[in-house]
Amino acid sequence: MKRITYITAIFSACIFMVSSCKSDKRKPGHVYMPDMAYSRAYESYAKLDPDKFTSNPEKRGGSQIYYDAKPVSGTIARNENTPIYELPNDSTGYKMSAAIKNPFDSISAADLEESKRLFDINCAICHGAKGTANGPIAAAGHIGGVANLTLPAYVDMADGTMFHSITYGKNNMGSYASQLSRDQRWKVIKYIRTLQPKPAAAAKDTTAKTGK
Repeated sequence: MKRITYITAIFSACIFMVSSCKSDKRKPGHVYMPDMAYSRAYESYAKLDPDKFTSNPEKRGGSQIYYDAKPVSGTIARNENTPIYELPNDSTGYKMSAAIKNPFDSISAADLEESKRLFDINCAICHGAKGTANGPIAAAGHIGGVANLTLPAYVDMADGTMFHSITYGKNNMGSYASQLSRDQRWKVIKYIRTLQPKPAAAAKDTTAKTGK
């Protein structure tokens, strides 16, 4: 009886080894608990099956799975220390933005240097390294209406309004919300202020040019 048991065990082991060692490596043998070995990847921007998913909040709890691809309300992205910006992208929101204060009263030398780097990467190509609207794209005439950030209009512009424009885009400038985090946008504005003349100096320069 024991002999038959041993023979059966050896025979079973041989079958298992043969079945798991196929010559075609592209078709491996059976996987134990495949859900643990191969996770089901989810693409955030993939088109969802409308028969299974819905983004309509009115249909929440129905036969379809409600999914709107937006962060949970109140969540803050990692390394984001500033409040979520909630003003709408319209004329009313633009006017209201002037009352929004820059959450960074001051930034360190290291943060200022990093803000310069971000400005040079994202902004200087149009606005120029000194903010005077002479970046490569502007100088080549590929795009018009580039703002000279050293002019009185931008010296006097509130940080909140500047943040609004960077967040949503303004005129020929598109939104930079996907390139720069909220913290980075506020800090880049701090760097822009270092490129600008002091308000009094800007006003004096305007008076000299207009003769008034």
